[in-house]
Amino acid sequence: MKVELLGRAWCHLCEEMAQGLRAAGIEFDEVDVDSDQRLEERYGEDVPVLLKDGAEVCRHRLTPEALAKLR
Repeated sequence: MKVELLGRAWCHLCEEMAQGLRAAGIEFDEVDVDSDQRLEERYGEDVPVLLKDGAEVCRHRLTPEALAKLR
């Protein structure tokens, strides 16, 4: 299973989601959407986005339902 958190620097929601994932013991890779023009065009300001094996799990807030999908 590959979990990715798409976000950007200075994004408080991105940091909150990262902290929630760490607290839950979920390993993930952080991807800066600003480092990839394709991602920046696709997501713009609509971050954070959490992906599991390339499929979207949730956006903006980490929910109990999203965490359940990662276990």
